[in-house]
Amino acid sequence: MNFYTVIVGVPLAAFAIAFLIGSIPFGYLIGRAFYGTDIRTKGSGNIGAMNALRTMGKGGAIAVLLLDAVKGFAPVYYVASNGHGTLQVTLRGAIVSIAWPQALAAIIAAGAVLGHCYSPWLKFKGGKGVATSFGAIFGLCWPAGLVAVAGWIAGAAITRYSSVGSMLGSILAPIALWFVTGSIPETAYGVFAAILIVLRHRDNIGRIRAGTEGPIRLSKPKAL
Repeated sequence: MNFYTVIVGVPLAAFAIAFLIGSIPFGYLIGRAFYGTDIRTKGSGNIGAMNALRTMGKGGAIAVLLLDAVKGFAPVYYVASNGHGTLQVTLRGAIVSIAWPQALAAIIAAGAVLGHCYSPWLKFKGGKGVATSFGAIFGLCWPAGLVAVAGWIAGAAITRYSSVGSMLGSILAPIALWFVTGSIPETAYGVFAAILIVLRHRDNIGRIRAGTEGPIRLSKPKAL
């Protein structure tokens, strides 16, 4: 197989497909189809599971959480579990071996998360990428996925802020990926996702400092 086709063409195509899968705005679609509401106009305006909990209740939030996580998990797991250990390509007459499943899975994970955060169906706006990223991490390495979820639980339980749990879980994920897999591409994805998710939480960080961040509530607030 031609080196440049493998190194450029296949990853670009995989990234584009993953981006489109990740861009499906389940929070918006579920809100419109089953609750008659545009989640972007409610609560924080985010299309993710936490704002779905605030605006649609537990049922809507669980549906959004699972579907957003599947967007990251399914394509990553498929490639990570079905690829060969190495791929040999020819470069200027020399045979080069590439750790293909790990590299391609990391690219797909990045595509899915970016698609969720910058959905073309919502004028390149979207969610914060947490559920989709955690799903992708489970697809790469399920023990690292458990560490990410444990980080979210710990951060959210201690502070009552989902945003803190999301950032803590995302920061712990690349550390777990490295210790469990030793894979540079997978760890690089973890670092990329952690930076992206922290940046997507800039407003939350500002509200936490100001003391105005909304805590986790397990049901929709009652109408006044």
